[in-house]
Amino acid sequence: MRTDPPVTVVESFRRRVTATPRLLAWQHRTKTGWEDLTWRDAGQRVRAISSGLTALGVKPGERVAILSGTRVEWILAALGILSAGAAITTIYPSNTPEECAFVLSDSGSRALIVENPKQLARLEAVRAGLGELAHIILIDGAAEGAVPWHDLQRHGKEAYATDPEVMDGIGDAVKPGDLAALIYTSGTTGQPKGVMLTHDNFTAACVAVEQHLPLEPIDKQFMFLPLSHSFGLVTTFVAMHLGAPTAFDGDIDRLIQGLAEVRPTFLPAVPRVFEKVYAKVADKARAGGERRFAVFQWAEGVGREWSKRTRAGQRIGRRLTVKYAIANRLVFRKVRAAFGGRIRAFASGGAPLAVELAEFFHACGIPVMEGYGLTESTAISTVNRLEDFVLGTVGRAGDGLDVKIAEDGEVLIRGRTITPGYWNLPDATAEVLDAEGWLHTGDVGEIDARGFLKITDRKKNLIITSGGKNIAPAKIENRLKARVPWIAEVLVHGDKRNYLTALIALDPEGLASLARREGWPGDPDALLDDARVRAQLQSVVAEVNAGLPKFETIKTFALWKPAPSVEGGELTQSLKVKRKVAEARHKAELDALYPS
Repeated sequence: MRTDPPVTVVESFRRRVTATPRLLAWQHRTKTGWEDLTWRDAGQRVRAISSGLTALGVKPGERVAILSGTRVEWILAALGILSAGAAITTIYPSNTPEECAFVLSDSGSRALIVENPKQLARLEAVRAGLGELAHIILIDGAAEGAVPWHDLQRHGKEAYATDPEVMDGIGDAVKPGDLAALIYTSGTTGQPKGVMLTHDNFTAACVAVEQHLPLEPIDKQFMFLPLSHSFGLVTTFVAMHLGAPTAFDGDIDRLIQGLAEVRPTFLPAVPRVFEKVYAKVADKARAGGERRFAVFQWAEGVGREWSKRTRAGQRIGRRLTVKYAIANRLVFRKVRAAFGGRIRAFASGGAPLAVELAEFFHACGIPVMEGYGLTESTAISTVNRLEDFVLGTVGRAGDGLDVKIAEDGEVLIRGRTITPGYWNLPDATAEVLDAEGWLHTGDVGEIDARGFLKITDRKKNLIITSGGKNIAPAKIENRLKARVPWIAEVLVHGDKRNYLTALIALDPEGLASLARREGWPGDPDALLDDARVRAQLQSVVAEVNAGLPKFETIKTFALWKPAPSVEGGELTQSLKVKRKVAEARHKAELDALYPS
């Protein structure tokens, strides 16, 4: 058995198929339940897809786009594309037709694998702007001019049977420096840029974290994140590299159901998921009456004390041990059960996670391994380890990576995971990659004596008040979002102002739950202007303000209406606020919070 690391994603996949052919590779939801694929099954499917693409006319070096939600066919398609010597172009299912057309045209994609006729129909209006697109493959259903998914694989099996050496040789010929994926940054401003990631970038990322992620064949990862985003794609490749199976279901509305059915041991997610889970747990306790909520608060306090002492290596003591056991029975084990009961760890990325949330889940017995990276650094650059973590940080650099802080506080990263640049944008590449190979991330942070990195905020997001105070708004925003489930999004404002204000968007589902608990009539839309909701919101803001220095407190706020969305242009595809867009659109409301 080879022990040297694979140098391409194709080699990594083929090694896995050879090493553990009978073990579970992937699970996916069907109409009748969950279906299993062994690594041998996966190998046969990928071979048919890659051979089918080659028979269709896709050549090594060309780009093939995927427009689909998270499902097992996405990763099968991706590995089929790579095994055909081509590169993946990722497109978010929520992209507008115009955005899809831009990505397809800019990337020069020759083929498109699309999820269903509904997605395909959205492209009809922009068909003239799809660039060099020559082939469309449809995963589900049928449409005129599109190759059905099963036909692609059938033709691929026939082509492979005719000349297996040629078909296998295409994947064998892939080199580490070859383009593997074009992942278009969602971007908070301007036109998306295609980040070029090579096979070497991906395999280096897998090697960089293989000693630090708690994944092996006995584990199971649950993947609901978009595979069109680098975080979801890379963690799927890492699981493959380590031989851990992954269950795929991109329907966020079925997340809790899926977790109960699959019972995973590892869950990568974004902070908003953890914020919602915590807020719903707390809200459920509130709904049970004062006594039940008091029990929850007591248990939470015990858990936080246990967490602090455990992380500090201090003696727990008999009294705290007994109290923690009671808190575990009353609250924490129920939280674990909501995730299927077998979770050993969470991974959090994509945005900063509030320390209070990480501490709560640690008390529940589910540590959150917060990590950090950009698409330009193949998603994972630093990571906390199960046996070595510091809450409030994003961990230490993975093996083979260097991280340092520039004089102005910007985080710089260098190593094999760094992109060679942006597709056909040499000037934009030169802005982020210096002559020494350092990626200028645009994030501000600090590194402690043990090498743990802490991200403060985006460099462009830092607020400097008229009084000269430097404020990172993300910390305040995250605390508010984590407080109650009916706050959907927050934008803290105050650059060149004399105090902070905020736009706060409310979640309809959470607001409806609040109304039921309080016995308020009316639908969520009507409640937005209800004085009682405003009073509740004011109370939440006051609670958060109490834990902040005075210059970081929010003096007043306005409701963010309509709530920001990807479709509305105020959120990126990875659900980050487009701060400048939002502030420009709501200038009148924000100005009104600063009466002269």
